[in-house]
Amino acid sequence: MKWLKCASALLVIGLTALAVQGQDVKLKGEIKADGSSTVYLITEAAATQFKKLHPAVNLTVGISGTGGGFKKFAAGETDVSNASRAIKPAEAEACKKNGIAYTELQIAWDGLAVVINKENTWATKLSLEQLKKIWHPDTAAKRWSDVDPSWPSETIVLYGPGADSGTFDYFTEAVNGKEKVTRSDFKDSEDDNVLVTGVERNKYALGYFGLAYYEAHKDKLTACALKGKGSDYVTASKETVLGRSYPLSRPLYIYVKNSSLARPEVEEFARFYLRRGDLVSQVKYVPMSPLQQTKERKKLEESIKSVK
Repeated sequence: MKWLKCASALLVIGLTALAVQGQDVKLKGEIKADGSSTVYLITEAAATQFKKLHPAVNLTVGISGTGGGFKKFAAGETDVSNASRAIKPAEAEACKKNGIAYTELQIAWDGLAVVINKENTWATKLSLEQLKKIWHPDTAAKRWSDVDPSWPSETIVLYGPGADSGTFDYFTEAVNGKEKVTRSDFKDSEDDNVLVTGVERNKYALGYFGLAYYEAHKDKLTACALKGKGSDYVTASKETVLGRSYPLSRPLYIYVKNSSLARPEVEEFARFYLRRGDLVSQVKYVPMSPLQQTKERKKLEESIKSVK
């Protein structure tokens, strides 16, 4: 009779496994994410892996910039908003006005890379004051020689994210002292690949975007070492960003609508996202410490519990 008990036990285990698999297959619905082009890389990687486990879930990830993403989020058009900065008071108020409660989750660290063409040998080191001289509308250096007389008397061609980008907001505040204060005569795009190509093709170009995009194209561009107030020149890297010694370091977020967490597919995707911290490294961003990761997971579980 022992063999019969063993067979019965195996049958139960087999049926349980099938039930779990069945639950995975049955998980369906729709998840809409949008926002930061910087955070897009992480969310798209998470979405790709998630859809392998749950093919019946229709999961889309858009790139409207952080500001554009929050507009859609506040209007109730998305479940997840990717953000390369914290939500602004006006954006939070728009969410409140429309009854959108949300949970802010930090998912990684990032640094902004200031990049130049490979043939540029004179501006490999820049201070934040020199960057301000280039980007602030009141000083707006037209030629490289306006920044340093020993540099070429050639027009500086500038590339940067558009005004809806969290990267734009962060850079303008960190460099010029106030969000959205910048010269207007630069080539802007929400697609970082456009910025990469622009700087790559012009010897006298300068641009900025997330560290991950530089890491993916470092064979084509040079990242400038930057000097903040009272610091040495530091090049952007995972180590200098996590240690906050690089002057342009920042946290990255996703915002999840609480009412969406009541849907099984969104609940599971949010948990999956925070579990897969390895994806942050894969797309060249800087992972949070284990303690930070635990804190964010606890925050998510509290929000899930509140909507049950």
